[in-house]
Amino acid sequence: MRIPLDYYRILGLPIQATAEQLRQAYRDRTLQLPRREYSETAIASRKTLLDEAYAVLSSQEQRQTYDSGFLAKTYDLPPEPEIAALVGADRPLGQSTVTEPGGDLHTPSLDIQDHQFVGALLILQDLGEYELVLRLGRPFLTGGSASLKNGQYGDPAIVLSDIVLTVALACLELGREQWQQGQYENAAEALETGQQLLLREGLFAGVRGEIQTDLYKLRPYRILELLALSEDRTNERYQGMQLLQDMLQERGGIDGSENDQSGLNIDDFLRFIQQLRSYLTAAEQQVLFEQEAHRPSAVATYLAVYALLARGFSECQPALIRRAKLLLLRLSNRQDVHLEQSVCALLLGQTEEASRALELSQEYGPIAFIREHSQGSPDLLPGLCLYAERWLQDEVFPHFRDLAQQRVSLKEYFADLQVQEYLEELPSDNEARDEWSLDRPVGMATSSSGSKVATANFAPRSFSERGSNDRSVDNSLIEIARAQAGSRSATAMLAGDRATNGETPLPAAERVVQIGSNARPTPNRSGGDRPGGTERVRESRTAVATPAPSRRREPEQARPRPARPKESGVRKFLLPAVLFGGMVALGFLVAWLFRTWETSSKPTLQVEQPNIQLDRPLVELPTASPSPDPNAPLTNASAQQVVQSWLTAKAAAMGEGHKLEPLEQILAEPKLSEWRNAAEDARRGNWYKQYQHQVKVVSLEADKANPDQAKVLADVTESTEYYEGGTLKNSKTDADLRVEYSLVRQDGKWRIQNWKVLP
Repeated sequence: MRIPLDYYRILGLPIQATAEQLRQAYRDRTLQLPRREYSETAIASRKTLLDEAYAVLSSQEQRQTYDSGFLAKTYDLPPEPEIAALVGADRPLGQSTVTEPGGDLHTPSLDIQDHQFVGALLILQDLGEYELVLRLGRPFLTGGSASLKNGQYGDPAIVLSDIVLTVALACLELGREQWQQGQYENAAEALETGQQLLLREGLFAGVRGEIQTDLYKLRPYRILELLALSEDRTNERYQGMQLLQDMLQERGGIDGSENDQSGLNIDDFLRFIQQLRSYLTAAEQQVLFEQEAHRPSAVATYLAVYALLARGFSECQPALIRRAKLLLLRLSNRQDVHLEQSVCALLLGQTEEASRALELSQEYGPIAFIREHSQGSPDLLPGLCLYAERWLQDEVFPHFRDLAQQRVSLKEYFADLQVQEYLEELPSDNEARDEWSLDRPVGMATSSSGSKVATANFAPRSFSERGSNDRSVDNSLIEIARAQAGSRSATAMLAGDRATNGETPLPAAERVVQIGSNARPTPNRSGGDRPGGTERVRESRTAVATPAPSRRREPEQARPRPARPKESGVRKFLLPAVLFGGMVALGFLVAWLFRTWETSSKPTLQVEQPNIQLDRPLVELPTASPSPDPNAPLTNASAQQVVQSWLTAKAAAMGEGHKLEPLEQILAEPKLSEWRNAAEDARRGNWYKQYQHQVKVVSLEADKANPDQAKVLADVTESTEYYEGGTLKNSKTDADLRVEYSLVRQDGKWRIQNWKVLP
């Protein structure tokens, strides 16, 4: 047979090599043995080719003769039949035969004996010709034209084992090459091909372990590559999310201490999480990190706060900001997150709570910035508004792929009607006053000088380098994980949310807008300005921290009581007996009266009894309709039914009953997980929505390349009533929403995979 090798390449030498270089190369190649898993037959076959190459090139006459033919093959065109044979080799990987090696028409080739084929594969493997090894070796593994059964290549079992090993190692090395070139999915495909081959043949568990180790280490790179794809690449991005969730499960969470075989320690993995955040949307991060926060995980809780704040502000949904505020209460048990709590309170219009949270914060850089920009104001509200805008713009939004280019404006946020309606329904500030007046968080101590000492600083230091100090989210996440890993008390720290008693409405919606427009703030509602606010909060905290002395009633002095006359024994017995008999008689009388009244007031059944006939059914049963064809193309009518089914399932999931089963019948991933988590969050938060929908399909576009995918454009009108604690909070109607739904057929049923609202 002919293979694309020559004597110079077998020894790894250029054609200009000297005799000394030839001897040194031959000695090195013979001493450099293949892996120990190879059979003696394969090693001997390789040695035979090395000896043959050295014998020809070490003889001056034979070398001159070989060089003349070698150069002719290199620079001259081959005959027409040979050209036709070589051109036929340009096929997809794994479809060529041994006599069709492919490659350049000018590539030299070498005729070898059949029993030398495995040795030639080993030499190509040594030279790094991994794709050529796959092209030559795969026909023997796929049941193609090449066969080992007749024994012409040697013992079929031994030769097959050697070829399997060579092809698997070629996949391993090819995957590593593509990994170094940044082609992570191609690398994973090559590695998985080699692993599947070894699993199918049941050979070389050690090599299979090497491939699996590389797949584990490659997984973070694959996740980044898949999540960086455009949002319309739904399947690939979903695969990336699945790989990420597998890693999180194996590690035991973002800040878990289990081993996922990736080689990343806790600090490295946190930096990896921080890096991939810029490839995820705010909605994707909210679903991911809220789910991880339930492990529990302090880091995931902190990142969920970021996602909720980003979505709540960008989409003008204060309810999400309120959820972020509740999550911060978990962290406040151990860490100084008062600055974030202050921003949440500000965005909810709770200006007094925002000021109280600032007074408790030990973030000196941001506080100095806020005070500097609040000069001339009776409180810190102007500086806090400016700080919140810059913090959201510089530190929060850049970590979300859909918000990185969005502009932050407090004025536009508070001017939104949906925001105003929600904030007007919040409890008054007086009802929520105790929320920030709690005792010092567990794990915080007060020194003799009154300074607060934290076990670890969870909160970032500042919003940007242009402020005071550098706020690094990377470092913050690492500090959170280290603190939790050191104490391992996260379960107690995160065991439930502290319920808030209420929150302040917004006398300040207009006031915050005015501050954002450089207008002077209006006086506080509680009467006048608040120059002494800090002292009042400190006094209240001191009062809570110091338990009040217990009040014990002084024992009263014994007073002399008048002596009672002594009663006879008969009188003592008769009085209780008479009282007992009277009570029994009274009880019988009441029972008799009640029974008489109940009997007289019970209505008699006067309705006519139904006339039932046994020869006919009570009602006419509808005839069974034929089951729909699962492979039938999507029509406007069936598309209308799919969208209507989704809206019905949405109303059931987000309604008072929070039923999840309808979602599983109409949604596909990733929307299924997103809305399932949303319904569970609504149930935990004791709120629900009642919907009324009207839908009309405008157009239907089937995917020509894939009949199981389609896009539906529909006009949707949605009326919403929001209930919290069983009480109606607000209602609204969104008219004429144009929504594009992405449908996918799974198990013969159309489901909604994604959608977007068009402008």
